[in-house]
Amino acid sequence: MRVLVIGSGAREHALLVGLKQDPGVDYLAVAPGNAGTAAVAHQYDVDAASPDEVVALARRVDADLVVIGPEVPLVRGVADALRAAGIACFGPSRDAARIEGSKAFAKDVMAASGVRTAASETVENPAELDAALDRFGPPAGQRAWVVKDDGLAAGKGVVVSADRDAARAHAADVLAAGHPVLLESFLDGPEVSLFCLVDGTTVVPLLPAQDFKRVGDGDIGPNTGGMGAYAPLPWLPDSVTASIVRDVVEPVAAEMARRGCPFFGLLYAGLAITSDGPAVVEFNCRFGDPETQAVLALLESPLGRLLHATATGKLADFGELQWRDGYAVTVVLAAQNYPGSPRLGDIITGADADGVLHAGTTRRGDGAVVSSGGRVLSVVGTGADLTAAREAAYRIIAPITLSGSHFRTDIALSAAEGRITL
Repeated sequence: MRVLVIGSGAREHALLVGLKQDPGVDYLAVAPGNAGTAAVAHQYDVDAASPDEVVALARRVDADLVVIGPEVPLVRGVADALRAAGIACFGPSRDAARIEGSKAFAKDVMAASGVRTAASETVENPAELDAALDRFGPPAGQRAWVVKDDGLAAGKGVVVSADRDAARAHAADVLAAGHPVLLESFLDGPEVSLFCLVDGTTVVPLLPAQDFKRVGDGDIGPNTGGMGAYAPLPWLPDSVTASIVRDVVEPVAAEMARRGCPFFGLLYAGLAITSDGPAVVEFNCRFGDPETQAVLALLESPLGRLLHATATGKLADFGELQWRDGYAVTVVLAAQNYPGSPRLGDIITGADADGVLHAGTTRRGDGAVVSSGGRVLSVVGTGADLTAAREAAYRIIAPITLSGSHFRTDIALSAAEGRITL
């Protein structure tokens, strides 16, 4: 099988590593890729969000399957163009990708499916903002305001704050950018990321994971695209995972099929496990980053065949997924000033070890690997338990040097110490 992966992050690097381990995959290409993916796959420089360029490249490399990693190409209809050209694609249509591209659309689908989620209100007029904030903030008995950009924001369009001024400032910025603002009630309880393969109405869950959005240890500071993750979750009973599939993902997949936009690809459910049970925080239309790096590190089933079965409507025939024993922990190394405007162009050393996945990196003409984005690298450690997996991840990251870089030191620590309970 010849596979083309679209994207340039650590998620795509992890997908390529997994695909390379599948004996049924005999050719790998990536576009546009990064300094790390170039060592795993043939690399091409195309605009990942251009349907015409991606289709032309898929034909050029004679791809049997195209796997789209990021959300922007999906929202812009790249998967539709590939399917129209007769090329199998792992990733939803433009209409189905609205489950991530529009939070208002996602809320409507959940309401029609009877899926539990936070109460919400969409604000489009700045004159209505203050009254809406009064209805959703701590004066209403909540711990914090939850303010979201209704559109795509690369994981950084959400502010959760007990500071009304900070919440209002974010909402005003979103409105000034021409996007609606979504206000939500605060959902308390530990969060879970559950990836599910979906080929219309068949749903197959992967291992549940948990990611860390705040930039600093102890969950302080602004939201990021994700500073680390671990899988599986020792504190989450299998019965809860099964209930999420049964009561959340399957009804949403069925509702989208009923609306004429069936979902084919990876449907990501982000949930809070509240005292009243699971409630949806968000849906994404693709593999999440950094959870993908941890989840795929434990997958034993052939990834290429699995993604192809999903793309071609044969997921029900694939059989039970096989997983390695143990745990995986991902730690993200970020550039100076991230999640603000990151410093770019600094030389990276020590990043050629096993378990290092590249994201914001490029290779200069002199061969040096330099930073080119905010989240620069992910490192993945595995072990028999979370403590061992944590130790492995931090052992891998220790010798890496990047001027001004930072990473969290507490990824999966609470779970390893048994401090997360339902």
